[in-house]
Amino acid sequence: MGCAPSIHISDSRVVYHSSKESEECNSPHQTNTTMSQQQQGNPVPGLFIKSSNTSTYKVRTNSSKKDKRENSQSMEAETQTSRSSVKAPVTDVQFGPMRLHQDQLQVLLVFAKEDNQSNGFCWACEKAGFRCNIAKTPESALESFLDKHHDIIIIDHRHSRYFDAEALCRSIRTTKPSENTVIIGVVRRHADREESSILPLISAGFTRRYVENSNIMACYNELIQLEFGEVRAQFKLRACNSLFTALEKSQEAIEITSEDHVIQYVNPAFETVMGYQIGELIGKELTEVPINEKKADFLDTINSCIKIGKEWQGMYYAKKKNGDSIQQNVKILPVVGQGGKIRHYVSISRLCNDNNKAEKTCERVQAESQTDIQTCRHKDRRKGSLDVRSTTSRGSDGSSQRRHSSMARIHSMTIEAPITKVINIINAAQESSPMPVAEALDRVLEILRTTELYSPQLGTKDEDPHTSDLVGGLMTDGLRRLSGNEYILSAKQTHQVAGSLISPISLNDIPPRITQAMENEEHWDFDIFELEAATHKRPLVYLGLKIFARFGICEFLNCSESTLRSWLQVIEANYHSSNSYHNSTHSADVLHATAYFLSKERVKQTLDPIDEVAALIAATVHDVDHPGRTNSFLCNAGSELAILYNDTAVLESHHAALAFQLTTRDDKCNIFKNMERNEYRTLRQAIIDMVLATEMTKHFEHVNKFVNSINKPLAALEENGNNGDGESIKTVLTSPENRILIKRMLIKCADISNPCRPREQCIEWAGRISEEYFAQTDEEKRQGLPVVMPVFDRNTCSIPKSQISFIDYFITDMFDAWDAFADLPNLMQHLDNNFKYWKGLDERKLRSLRPPPE
Repeated sequence: MGCAPSIHISDSRVVYHSSKESEECNSPHQTNTTMSQQQQGNPVPGLFIKSSNTSTYKVRTNSSKKDKRENSQSMEAETQTSRSSVKAPVTDVQFGPMRLHQDQLQVLLVFAKEDNQSNGFCWACEKAGFRCNIAKTPESALESFLDKHHDIIIIDHRHSRYFDAEALCRSIRTTKPSENTVIIGVVRRHADREESSILPLISAGFTRRYVENSNIMACYNELIQLEFGEVRAQFKLRACNSLFTALEKSQEAIEITSEDHVIQYVNPAFETVMGYQIGELIGKELTEVPINEKKADFLDTINSCIKIGKEWQGMYYAKKKNGDSIQQNVKILPVVGQGGKIRHYVSISRLCNDNNKAEKTCERVQAESQTDIQTCRHKDRRKGSLDVRSTTSRGSDGSSQRRHSSMARIHSMTIEAPITKVINIINAAQESSPMPVAEALDRVLEILRTTELYSPQLGTKDEDPHTSDLVGGLMTDGLRRLSGNEYILSAKQTHQVAGSLISPISLNDIPPRITQAMENEEHWDFDIFELEAATHKRPLVYLGLKIFARFGICEFLNCSESTLRSWLQVIEANYHSSNSYHNSTHSADVLHATAYFLSKERVKQTLDPIDEVAALIAATVHDVDHPGRTNSFLCNAGSELAILYNDTAVLESHHAALAFQLTTRDDKCNIFKNMERNEYRTLRQAIIDMVLATEMTKHFEHVNKFVNSINKPLAALEENGNNGDGESIKTVLTSPENRILIKRMLIKCADISNPCRPREQCIEWAGRISEEYFAQTDEEKRQGLPVVMPVFDRNTCSIPKSQISFIDYFITDMFDAWDAFADLPNLMQHLDNNFKYWKGLDERKLRSLRPPPE
C-alpha cells in the first residue's frame, strides 16, 4: 500500500511490524502450487523464525529477491464464490426496536503453512458465503485486519515454531477495530493427553478455541455457530455505540441504575445539571448520594409504581453537589431483562423552567415584552444610555457597576427585532404555564434561536431622513432600478502580485519614525493616522508585521517572515489609495482593533489559536480591492461583481475570494502553503465567515444572536451568583456555535469602531466616510442611477446628524453588548464623548465636522 510499517507490541513483549505482504486471489486453490514449492525447498521468506537468544522474531532473508516477491504475492488469499446458491444472503437483524443491516461476514485465516485444516476452513467459508482472507505472517495478518476489519479471525495455535499465536492475538486486541471481533484459536488434538486449561487463551484475547478437525462440515458447522452466536452478539454490541452516542449527546439528564438502585451510568447532561463528575457516582447506591427527594412517603409512592413495572412521571426536588435545590420534571422507566425481571431503572429528567429565576426576572421580561419601540425616538434612547452609564461609573467598584449597567441596557434594548420581542413574551409565558406547555415553548424557542428571524423593523422615512437614508443604503441591496448605464469596477485591472513590488522590509529594519509611530500599538488610543503619514500611506505592512509577530502567526502557519512580508505587501497593494475611507489605513485600523479585542481576558479564554489567526487575517483582507462604493450602488449599476455574486453580499464575497486568489497564486506570498489540509480548510472557512459578517444587511441578526445566545445566558449565570469559571460559563463561551458568533461580533465591532476612537480620530474617520459617500452620490447623479443615500449630498448634508444616526442605529446597542462581554470602559467613554460632541454641533445647527474657529 506504500505505507510505512507500524509497530505493535503485545503483552508478551513480542514486536510485530505490520506491512503489506499479501494480495488477494480468488480461491484456496491458488495457493496450492506455491505452498508445495515452499515446503520442498527452504523455509518461506517473510515468516517469523524464532531466534535462540531473543524474544523477538527475525525474518529469513536468504532467498533471492524474485523468491521474496513471488512468496509475498502468495501470503494471502481471498475466496470469491461464484455460486449464488451457496452464498449467504445479506440479513437484517432485529435488536430491540432497532433493525440492523448485517453485511457478508469476513473471515481472516492466519496459518503459517497450508494444510488440510486451513483448506477446510477455506472451503467452509466458501460454502457459508463468507469472504475469506489468508495471512501467513503476523505482520500480514495485522495489515489485512486493519484494512478489512474482519468479523472472525482464526489463528493457528498448533505450531509455535512459526509464530506466537497468543502474542499475535494480544497485538490484534490492542487495536480499536478488534473490540467486536471474534478470535478463534485452533489447537492440537491430544487423545492421549489430559485436557489443558483454556484460560491462557482467554487471557490472550481469544474468544474460544477450536480443536483441530479438517472435516469441511465440521469447519462449516463451527462457522455457522459463530455467525449466529458470538458474531451476532458482537454485532449487536457494536450497534450499542449509536445508542450511547445518543445518550451522551442528549440535552436531558439521564441516569441508569441496577435493580438494587446502584448507579451504573449518568450522561454529561446529568453531570452538568447536578454538578457531579461521573466517577463520583458510578457504583454508588442512590441512598449514598444526596441527589434525590428525601420525603419517605413520596419515595414510597414512586417505588410502589416502578417496582411493578410501571412508568412514573412527575415533579420532584433534587439536590445539586453544591447544596442547591432544583425542581425537575422526571420520568422513571423500569427495564425488564433476563427472567422477565426488572434489571435496570432509567431516569430521564429536565429542569423546570422557573429554576434559578427570581421573580424580578419574570417581571423584567414581562415589562420588556410590553415595550413599544415605535414610541422611542433615537435621541431619547441615547440620552437614557448616557444617564445610566454616567451614574454607574462612580464609586469604588465602578467597573463592576458599569458592566452591570451594560447588561441592564442589553435586557432593555430598544432596537428590538420582532423575534426578540417574541422570545421575551414566550419566556414570560413559560413562568406560569403547565409543564407540557412549557416544554412545547422550549421547543419553539430552540427553533426561533436557530433560524433567520433577527432583522429589525425600522421606522418610516418621515422620522429622520438622515437615519432612513443611512440605514437604507447600508441595509439593502439598492433599488435595482437599472438605467442603461453599467458601472464597471476596476476589478478588470490586473491585481498586483509580489514580484512587482518593492523588496519587503524586515521588522528589524524599520525606520525610526515608523518605529516611534508604532510604539503604543497595543493601546486603544494608538494613532493610525500618524503611522499613515510616517509610512506614506502604507501602514498595513508595518503594523501587520508587528501585530502578527506579537501573536506568533508565522509560527502557527509555519511560514517564514519574508513570506508574510510579501503577503502583506500584496494585500496592501490591492487596497485603493484613492479611496478616502476604504483604503489600507482603514484595514490597518481594523487590524489594530481586532488585535486589541483579542487581548481582552474573556476573549482569550474563549477563542483558540486558530480563531485568533483567522481573526487577524480576516481583518487584514476584509475590504481588499474595495471600489469606494456601496453594495447598493454596484447592484443598481449592474456591475460585473454584482452579476457574479447575484446581488448578494457582493463586495464581501469579492474581498474574501480575491484574498485567497492573491495569496495562493504565488508561493512567495502564500502564507498557507505549509499548512495541513484539514487545518487550512478550517482556517479558510473561519476567515470567509468573518469577512462575510462585515456585510451590514445582517448587522442586526448578528447582534441579536450574540445577545440572546451569549450575553443573556451569561447574565443569568452571573445573577444566580455563578461568577467563577464554572462549567456552565465555559459551555456558553466555548461551544462551536457561540465561538462563531463571538468572532463575527469581534470583527464587526473592529470594522465600525470609529465612533469609539479618541475624538480627533473619530472626526477624521467621519470626514473620510462622508467624502466617500459624497463621491458616490455625485457619480450616481452623473450616471443617472438611483441615488441610494440622498442626504449625502456634499452641498446639503449634515455630518453631525449622519453620525448621530449611525451611532444610534448601529453602534450603541452593538457596543453595549460587546462591552458587557469583553469589558471595554475606555471605548464606551470615547463613545459617550463623541456622541456629545456631534450632538452639540447639531444643536448649534452646524453641518460641518468642526465648529468654526472663534
